Amino acid sequence: MTTDTATPPGPGCALRPAPIVDEADGGRIDLAAALARAALPPGQGRLAVVAMSGGVDSGVSALLLREAGYRTVGINMRLFTPDEGHSRCCSIDDMEDARAVCRHLDIPFYPLNMEREFVGSVIEPFVDAYLAGRTPNPCLECNRKPKFSFLLGRARALGAAYLATGHYARVERRPDGTALLRRAADERKDQSYVLYTFTQRQLGRILFPVGALTKPEVRALARQHALPVAAKAESQDICFVPDGDYASFVLGRRPGAARPGPIVDPGGRVLGEHRGLIHYTVGQRKGLGVSAPEPLFVMELDTARNRLVVGTRRQLGFVALTAGAVNYIAGAPPDGPIPILAVLRYQGQELPATLHPLGGDRARIAFADPPRAVAPGQAVVFYDPADRTIVLGGGTIEGAERLPGGE
Repeated sequence: MTTDTATPPGPGCALRPAPIVDEADGGRIDLAAALARAALPPGQGRLAVVAMSGGVDSGVSALLLREAGYRTVGINMRLFTPDEGHSRCCSIDDMEDARAVCRHLDIPFYPLNMEREFVGSVIEPFVDAYLAGRTPNPCLECNRKPKFSFLLGRARALGAAYLATGHYARVERRPDGTALLRRAADERKDQSYVLYTFTQRQLGRILFPVGALTKPEVRALARQHALPVAAKAESQDICFVPDGDYASFVLGRRPGAARPGPIVDPGGRVLGEHRGLIHYTVGQRKGLGVSAPEPLFVMELDTARNRLVVGTRRQLGFVALTAGAVNYIAGAPPDGPIPILAVLRYQGQELPATLHPLGGDRARIAFADPPRAVAPGQAVVFYDPADRTIVLGGGTIEGAERLPGGE
């Protein structure tokens, strides 16, 4: 999959927090300062369940909750068993790492088998979306259903006041009882893009203890408190496709799904043959196997006619998109058009745009400057242009409108 590259925050970025390193104590991280930065609700012996992935972020989250006075319980979700090879998360090794962290912190640990829910709500829709010519985001669906629907329900059944995870994002609780979802303090690790599906009721019960810390600070806390996962590498790929070969994974579950067909330009002229539409995504440039005077990009996956439509950079401009399954974190949709910053990819660029509610859970997003790639199936997430750290909501891209004449 192709992604836009986000511009890293500059030296004056307002999100970058003041250091919490105690130079007088050999450069150690000040735990009290880290807890103050995390701004967790008072623990007071209340129960908090931590989704323990076996990684350093969830391990430090559990540490911070324990130190904040919560009765902390770790739960590891067994989500996927690969047929062969090694998954980079959700493996037996990850479960044992999570167990070791809980043992080290002297908190209870419970494994939870949620593979059936994960396959039904994440993997099968992922495969079906690829076959329909869309580019799905399984991490978003995993957060929407197994993690923050099923698991939150289990946590509440245990009597927990909160469910916590190691995601890099922040929740701001306002005096009127509403909650805001904000970007993480460390924008290089920010995961707010895949968290826009929260309702107010859910967000009020969610904690992101490491969201106000930087990744180096999290690592330092883990080393300082001798967590067994302090030096563990983090996963960069989809957990059930550890080698990043999405097409092979889809073919393994739907043999024969990759049918060769024509590669055509916007006018329908045949330029070559593709290997099966599941091998491509909108905006892709490399690996098309077509020679042309100037670079060609994927414009459309025409599943009805099994055609791959390609064009030049000038023909790629998208002026607007339509989104479905739109969620507004505040609860109600806006009364009319509002300005937003739209993000179309994880860690993608912010695009000035106008959101037009279409009724129900649909919206039209019109761009000030046409982006190069708008991939149906991906998420479009809305940020507040007046305060770009605030997530307003988001939805799933259904389709897009191009510049008239493709120019």
